[in-house]
Amino acid sequence: MRELPWRGDGSGPLDPTRLPAFRGLRPLKRWRYVGVYGPRLQLCVGLVRIAGAPQSFWAVHDRERGAFRERTVLRKAVDLAGDRVLFPGGELRLTSAGDRVEVVSRHGEHPIWTRKTPLRVHGWVDAGGERIEVDAPGLLDESAGYHARVTEWRWSAGCGTTTDGRPVVWNLVDGIHDGSSSERTVWVDGTAKEVPPVHFADDLSEVSGANETLRFTVEEERSRHDRLFLVDSAYRQPFGRFSGVVPGGVELAEGFGVMEAHSVRW
Repeated sequence: MRELPWRGDGSGPLDPTRLPAFRGLRPLKRWRYVGVYGPRLQLCVGLVRIAGAPQSFWAVHDRERGAFRERTVLRKAVDLAGDRVLFPGGELRLTSAGDRVEVVSRHGEHPIWTRKTPLRVHGWVDAGGERIEVDAPGLLDESAGYHARVTEWRWSAGCGTTTDGRPVVWNLVDGIHDGSSSERTVWVDGTAKEVPPVHFADDLSEVSGANETLRFTVEEERSRHDRLFLVDSAYRQPFGRFSGVVPGGVELAEGFGVMEAHSVRW
């Protein structure tokens, strides 16, 4: 394997489709997450597998009506293959809207992989009995690897518009893929730029860089604590709106998305 960490746009040192279910005593963790972050509608759909055991989740936040619904089930109940997303109450089509960023790092003794892709998302969702047509920006998070037994991270993903009218997408993290050649990325007009390390407030009210502060206002929240055999996973993922300056020096006119705090033993 090449020297790690590694960052590029593909053809990296690890092929996530060829990873066995275990590497020594460490189980393979794999997830695919689609987030849609627009001024009318925010939603997420995800499928997680730990050593092959699935968990599915989805959430829809209709900002206009203040309606929010979510569900998590311990089975495969969503389909996120390719450029199509199917879940109970919705169907989406994904189109790449910028540079793909792929990162391979070590976490403890073993390698982990992620790929982030900015999106344009079309389709429909059922938001509390009302069918809403979707045409909004988003982010695709694909990840896999043999993460350490205890893993913690803070994460933010969002989409918006800069003060000079350009589309912006961000992916900021602390605790995973956060060294040199990190997954921390801001896309302006679809062009990816890695940004320096960031700091998250304990209450997830802001994320800051060396000279920038991105402020966050919670509107709705997904949270869950699963205590299962050999797995203990607790997370918060609030949806809301952002203001201020995205680390990397990008000033927002408006922004929408999520913050996340995740602590897991797996």
